[in-house]
Amino acid sequence: LRPLVLESQGLVAALQATANKMKEIYNQNVIIEVDESILANMEMGKQNVIFYLAEEAVNNARKHAQAESIWVRLRPVLPEIALLEIQDNGVGFDVEAVMKAYDKRGSLGMVNLQERTELVNGVLDIKSAPGKGTRVQVFIPLTEAAAERLHHAAARRG
Repeated sequence: LRPLVLESQGLVAALQATANKMKEIYNQNVIIEVDESILANMEMGKQNVIFYLAEEAVNNARKHAQAESIWVRLRPVLPEIALLEIQDNGVGFDVEAVMKAYDKRGSLGMVNLQERTELVNGVLDIKSAPGKGTRVQVFIPLTEAAAERLHHAAARRG
């Protein structure tokens, strides 16, 4: 059930269509910034997952952040590693407290983000604090070697 624009016009157009829909329906300002060079050698399956990660994080921000703006950025950060970042200037939240009580919330936003991150063998990092907005980062390896480096670094940080 992928959006037709993702299939026909690609990831950037699909993200922009989502931003336009958010503006039209919810009056939510979503800014898309994609370094298209990262897409040249990225398989379509990975692009699909990135689209759904961005869509989930934007919807979470729209529902909970009371943000004036939400930014969706996709760019290279290290050789063979892309960064998808969804950031808002909303109310923020205590990440640790929300994660502790998550099974009682009846919401799947964070679970969906984690599961989709795993689909691309990525690493998810969510930073937020009350009054400080939220930044969701998904580090996405573009090769097997990059995946090993990324997960090794995340385990050390861990």
